Amino acid sequence: MRYESESAVATLTLDRPERLNAIVPELIAALEAALDRAEGDPEVRVVRLRGAGRAFCAGYDIGWGVEAMEAAERGAAWDPMADQRLIGRYVGAFMRLWRSPKPVLAQVHGYCVGGGTDLALCADLIVCAEDCRIGYPPARVWGSPTTAMWVYRLGLERAKRLLLTGDALDGRRAVEWGLASECAPAGELDAAGLALARRVALLPANQLQMMKLLVNQAYEQMGLGTTQLIGTLLDGAARHTPEGQAFGRAAARDIRLAVAERDAPFGDYGQGTR
Repeated sequence: MRYESESAVATLTLDRPERLNAIVPELIAALEAALDRAEGDPEVRVVRLRGAGRAFCAGYDIGWGVEAMEAAERGAAWDPMADQRLIGRYVGAFMRLWRSPKPVLAQVHGYCVGGGTDLALCADLIVCAEDCRIGYPPARVWGSPTTAMWVYRLGLERAKRLLLTGDALDGRRAVEWGLASECAPAGELDAAGLALARRVALLPANQLQMMKLLVNQAYEQMGLGTTQLIGTLLDGAARHTPEGQAFGRAAARDIRLAVAERDAPFGDYGQGTR
């Protein structure tokens, strides 16, 4: 994680470009440490979260899931509550963005998929590249969105449209559907994200915190916490269905091939052009 601060904006950059910023425990620990630093700095009013390299975040680095699947193949019993505690640790870290007293802007480019969407959707605002891809392909097999933010940010029809297909939105459609505040050509995205972050930072820090609390509490009262508990439990269950176990075995042999076979019928996520 890279940390920079200028003009009341702290910029946090996910810095695993060789792995498309895939999520591992060390990245989550670094994210929380960076948030602690930003929240403790009275000069910072807004946090901007972005990714280094070709993508914002390609989701979880699923090596840990494959290891768990291999353990199950050796006869180790699956404990759904231990699973919930493990994944709940990540959900808690994502929700640090939601509950931060300082507004968080996610600046999305390239792929923002799987667990990467949890990072973006738990932020307060999203600014994205026109050609980005935001989606949850594990909805097709082996996963459930643990923060469950899709329905809260998009509503019933559009959340189901994405989760019943695993399809992705590009930046223009994300803005059209209300998932993002604005989009920009990829080469202009950094300037657009920083400009909006600086505009937000013109308000007093206490006023920003009050406005964020006001909006977030409406969604908390809708049952966000309960939905996330169900989403986290379903995520574990999805990895232990017959199809989920088959995907896990295929991923243990060759993760690229397993993903290609999952997505090829849909012609997306690098498996063709829709």
